[in-house]
Amino acid sequence: MWLCRAFAAFLLACAAAATPALAQVDVGEASRLRSLVPAGQLESAANQQYAALIAQARDKRALAPPDHPQLKRLREISARLIAHSARFNERAAKWNWEVNLIGSKMVNAFCMPGGKIAVFTGLVDQLKLTDDEAAMVIGHEMAHALREHARARIAKTQGTGLALSLGAQLLGLGHIGDLAANVGTQLITLKFSRTDEIDADLVGLELAARAGYDPEAAVTLWQKMGSVQKKGGAPAWLSTHPSGTDRIERLRENVPRVRGLYLQASGKR
Repeated sequence: MWLCRAFAAFLLACAAAATPALAQVDVGEASRLRSLVPAGQLESAANQQYAALIAQARDKRALAPPDHPQLKRLREISARLIAHSARFNERAAKWNWEVNLIGSKMVNAFCMPGGKIAVFTGLVDQLKLTDDEAAMVIGHEMAHALREHARARIAKTQGTGLALSLGAQLLGLGHIGDLAANVGTQLITLKFSRTDEIDADLVGLELAARAGYDPEAAVTLWQKMGSVQKKGGAPAWLSTHPSGTDRIERLRENVPRVRGLYLQASGKR
């Protein structure tokens, strides 16, 4: 009996060695502070703010039509990323994802809570993004939404108000959801912490790799960002997405951890 068990253990070990587990980035648990802000209320507020932005872009004839080549390209890339989004946030499976391209010289992009994505033409044109690099940008922005950084940041910056609103709710005097609704206009300009940015870098890297995009593009993307920054007139995206050699090195260190995911997804393994 003992010999049989030992042999079985040996076979399992051999199988494990033949098919090693695919590495994943280590970002830990999402901030528990986010639970202070109702996800549904915040996503509803984000949807309203996004709709207002899209309407404004349409009025100014800055909204790319559905048949715009760049928009079609971005939507195809996003669809591949979205297919893996629920791995990082179960709510994402029920989000009404939307991707739009807005004509502007701004080097910017964002993804609001609930899966509302906007990319500005300045980002695509000035950086001459490849598909892999575009996937890294979109993946990074999606990661902010999937990891619910906005909920956590609002909880931190509105700490006193949240505590008072929560107390009022417990006493039957009001609804904490009102606070979430009132911050909808802040979501586009919300600045994330350094920890949030690192989190989004790594989750975005893995998300893109799982979708079959070359993780090396994360490095070339930020190298391009650094070049734009050195030329002066730092783009809007860099105001909330600081570049630097430490960021590039961190991404470079994590590329091997997701390379297996990329090779498997792209059929190059």
